[in-house]
Amino acid sequence: MKVSGFSFVRNAVKYGYPVVESLRSLLPLCDEVVLAVGNSDDGTLDLVRSLNEPNLRIVETVWNENLREGGRILAQQTDVAYSHCTGDWCIYLQADEVFHEADYSLLRKELEAAHRTESCEALIFRYLHFYGSYDFVGGGRQWYRREIRALRREPNIISWRDAQGFRKTNDAGEAVKLRAKQTEVRVFHYGWVREPKAQQRKLNSSNRLYNPDAPLIADDNADDFDYDSSHELERYTGSHPALMRERIEHDHVWTCRFDAHRLKPKPVLVKLTDGIEHLTGWRIGEYKNFIEVQ
Repeated sequence: MKVSGFSFVRNAVKYGYPVVESLRSLLPLCDEVVLAVGNSDDGTLDLVRSLNEPNLRIVETVWNENLREGGRILAQQTDVAYSHCTGDWCIYLQADEVFHEADYSLLRKELEAAHRTESCEALIFRYLHFYGSYDFVGGGRQWYRREIRALRREPNIISWRDAQGFRKTNDAGEAVKLRAKQTEVRVFHYGWVREPKAQQRKLNSSNRLYNPDAPLIADDNADDFDYDSSHELERYTGSHPALMRERIEHDHVWTCRFDAHRLKPKPVLVKLTDGIEHLTGWRIGEYKNFIEVQ
């Protein structure tokens, strides 16, 4: 079984993406990793080239600004990287997601088992969403808790909507959900742990991806992000991927100022449904972009 990894990135330096750590966590699991690097103005291409990894294949792209609405350009760039993969199975990580080395063995076992099971088209991984600090994770329905991050390589599979997950087109041209197995493999998502000014620059850019009419705010005019948009957080006491150690130490100069007690309270309905989830494990109305199989 040959395994490909794939991802995409643009302006990783400017917006504080841990793309180097992400790629280095993916490379040991794969025979090849394909990275679509969009036209950047901050040295991102030079950064990923400097890794000098023989199994890393860089595909240079130019983002189509007409695909901004709804974040569609993110899915299109994912599709570009996926189309260059040659493996039997493909593992997908976005540029702010990192695997923990403690999960490598489990991930390989899950891939091997899925490869032998024809009815399984994809694998679902569990998410840890860090917010404001490396010591807190988002909990409850405000944060998606699982998503497809490994899938069989098939020509009719596409990245769905804004690249959160995947679907496949059937003979009628309809996008149908993949049959996917839940695993205990973790994805460490650091999309909400950036230096405050970099976080605000990234959000300004993201707003334009989802809403073409959003005002264009120059990067130099970005304010510090206030880190108050989440609801209640949970303290994280586990370990981080070893690849993140240097970044975590570097960022302590600002993460040490994060105050989890000043966040907005949960709306009453969210508090009620999160309470039910805590007691039963059932998330009412959870969005599932897959058909779960055993």
